[in-house]
Amino acid sequence: MSAQIDQVLAQAANDPDVMETQEWLDALEAVIEKEGPERAHYLMERMVDLARRRGAHIPFSSNTAYVNTIPADQGEHCPGNLEIEERLRSWMRWNAMAMVVKANRVDGDLGGHLSSFASLANMLGIGFNHFWHAPTEDHGGDLLYIQGHSSPGVYARAFLEGRLSEEQLLHFRREVDGKGLSSYPHPKLMPEFWQFPTVSMGLGPLMAIYQARFLKYLHARGIAKTDNRKVWAFCGDGEMDEPESMGAIGMAGREKLNNLVIVVNCNLQRLDGPVRGNSKIIQELESDFRGAGWNVVKVIWGSGWDELLAKDKDGILQKVMMETVDGEYQNYKAKDGAYVRKHFFGKHPKLLEMVSKMSDDDIWRLTRGGHDPHKIYAAFKVAQDSKDQPTVILAKSIKGYGFGKAGEARNTAHNTKKLDDEAIKAMRDRFQLPISDAELPNIPFFKPSDDTPEMQYLHERRKALGGYLPQRRPQADEKLTVPELSAFQAMLEPTAEGREISTTAAYSRVLTALLRDQSLGQRVVPIMVDESRTFGMEGLFRQIGIFSQVGQLYEPVDKDQVMYYREDKAGQILQEGINEAGGMSSWIAAATSYSTNNRIMIPFYTYYSMFGLQRIGDLAWAAGDMRARGFLIGGTAGRTTLNGEGLQHEDGHSHVFASAIPNCVPYDPTFAHEVAVIIHDGLRRMVANQEDVFYYITVMNENYAHPGIKAGQVDGILKGLYLLNEAGKENKLRVQLLGSGTILREVIAAADLLRDDWKVDADVWSAPSFTLLAREGQDVERWNMLHPADTAKKGHFEQSLEKSEGPIVVSTDYMRTYAEQVRAFVPKGRSYKVLGTDGYGRSDTRAKLREFFEVNRYFVTVAALKSLADEGKIDASVVKQAIAKYGIDPDKPNPVTQ
Repeated sequence: MSAQIDQVLAQAANDPDVMETQEWLDALEAVIEKEGPERAHYLMERMVDLARRRGAHIPFSSNTAYVNTIPADQGEHCPGNLEIEERLRSWMRWNAMAMVVKANRVDGDLGGHLSSFASLANMLGIGFNHFWHAPTEDHGGDLLYIQGHSSPGVYARAFLEGRLSEEQLLHFRREVDGKGLSSYPHPKLMPEFWQFPTVSMGLGPLMAIYQARFLKYLHARGIAKTDNRKVWAFCGDGEMDEPESMGAIGMAGREKLNNLVIVVNCNLQRLDGPVRGNSKIIQELESDFRGAGWNVVKVIWGSGWDELLAKDKDGILQKVMMETVDGEYQNYKAKDGAYVRKHFFGKHPKLLEMVSKMSDDDIWRLTRGGHDPHKIYAAFKVAQDSKDQPTVILAKSIKGYGFGKAGEARNTAHNTKKLDDEAIKAMRDRFQLPISDAELPNIPFFKPSDDTPEMQYLHERRKALGGYLPQRRPQADEKLTVPELSAFQAMLEPTAEGREISTTAAYSRVLTALLRDQSLGQRVVPIMVDESRTFGMEGLFRQIGIFSQVGQLYEPVDKDQVMYYREDKAGQILQEGINEAGGMSSWIAAATSYSTNNRIMIPFYTYYSMFGLQRIGDLAWAAGDMRARGFLIGGTAGRTTLNGEGLQHEDGHSHVFASAIPNCVPYDPTFAHEVAVIIHDGLRRMVANQEDVFYYITVMNENYAHPGIKAGQVDGILKGLYLLNEAGKENKLRVQLLGSGTILREVIAAADLLRDDWKVDADVWSAPSFTLLAREGQDVERWNMLHPADTAKKGHFEQSLEKSEGPIVVSTDYMRTYAEQVRAFVPKGRSYKVLGTDGYGRSDTRAKLREFFEVNRYFVTVAALKSLADEGKIDASVVKQAIAKYGIDPDKPNPVTQ
């Protein structure tokens, strides 16, 4: 008895009414044939809905069969010349291989990746030839997040297009001398080529989602026409394990981002081995994305399988396809046709009969959907035409496609970068490259003359789509006028007697003034992550509204309040909820809008500083790579300022993190006038001058009086140090006290204690940025080293303090490392003592926390006296008296260890 009869009997045994079942199935078949699958789907959904409403328990499944989503007879065929496109792809595969292998024959440690592009080449080819628009007057251009490890293939295409030279290809991963190509997509290193960085993995899909939403934002606010543009993001199936890859798919579905397409290259492998050896990554991802409201298109099987699937009337082939796990599929493509016949089709006699007239070579040529131009084109067309959903295309491919035994579908494929002569010859033969045996040892690049049909076709396809991609706009064409510093006059003046404000409030007032500016107001993008009320910024809700594509479909509960929660289709605020990674991704989209949209936007992302660079440091680094321009505002900053929140809320290290990003300009201001000067400088540099920098500014929620700006202080504020209060000359002893943020006020108080209690005059310096002081000092130090015969230069820190007297003492609300950056530039012969908040935070009053971390006025005073004693200017007993006078326990535990 055949297996088919066994299956039918088994089904019948569990069916109390076989005839009724068959009638329902026949009816469904008739609907599909006469009215189409859409009608059948509608009827089935109605029946399931009715059953559930009547109390039936029907388990939900977001999965479909393990076959292509688009039926063979319904997908649109690729209109291009596929023979020419295949030859072009073969040449690109060869040149990509030659580039990487040549590089590693020069230096075996350069590395490089071949297998990702090998599996992705057909998908990229279809996109470049038929879908992706370059920027023109009529089209803003599509945005491409290219799978990072496939960069060699993109370079190979640009080489054929004449956009890259052979010399550049020969310098792949050797870019120090300015001739080479970056390892992965890096706008910082190739500012006119790559649009976005997509390594480290996971950031590409996350940033793409928020980029697509930002295009909707620009269009809704009338700033740029973006309704005909698409964001395409390519990523690997292994990459989808990164939390960032999947973390925002719910937002994309909720916001109906029909301008977004994510293509997951499902070659079933990551670096070490299979992605899901014991299950199916495509089915898993389908469930995740479909459940999040996405249009899911699976491209699993190539056209060669269509005939077999058409013959599969009893569903045995589909059943075996579903039951076979990814580890087996990987193994099949690492072997040969005979192995596939035995181990795949051999799982059922009916399947062996189905392929009995096929040779082993015929079976081997049954390709996966990710390598079939027609299947890919059909999927891309569905994604292009999506009206109300984002689309994910799950395309099954073969890692290392074309490498044969050298690495195709093997666990080592990801790291394949060196091929022996035999493997290179096999690749040439497989892709029919016109390269002789004599030439093979040199692995020559192949580029035919421009008058060949293939090259003409290559250029014609890109001309039809507006030009070449990827390409990046380094500067915006538009010019915006930055207001004078006097526009923030209220923040430059002293606070009224008896009035106190925080630097957070000062920042809010500067932002409000900027929103009212005729030139820049509409370009400001306030970005919040559910902390607006914490920073006293909820007034912006009603003033400029919160962006929502559907407006406000409800009456807010606080409608009777002046500052009620208002959503609007043209709202200006991007409110991301409790979502720092999303807030940063929105900020990146706005901060790079000058490049992607030819529109200068000015994003202000305001967040708890503890949940900023520490939490999204990888995105901040990527922002630097993308040459982002904008303001990151770390609110409630400092280890002792947010006093009641405790260990995981108190930031004493964000400025240390910020110092690691070369194009991040960080400041820790104390006073309102400093905040205004710094923001104005950022506008000047980033908007007026279009410099590729971004600003990190920490602000605090502690209220106090502000002295206002004095003549000549602007330059010092921006350089990172200026003399705030110069002491009199009443006493013989003198010290220099430096501070930033709220701790500067403790430094000011310490100056009074030194004068009144110990007859020591203390000059007080405000140091808004030790990082900028250190960078300039290092730059000067380097110049002096390389110009030994010239007069040595001095940096701002050294110049400012060299004529002052006495030891230098610093106290900040950050780790000592922050202020230690400038130790090398302390004037010769001067002592330099740094106090800081090393260790974990904790809850208590601000006064107790500053005592605990030893950064308050009393410890500053003791540190100054100890420095004087070390220089022999006072007796050590004076220091001991101060310790006793201020009630300091000399044996208290080190806060770092507590």
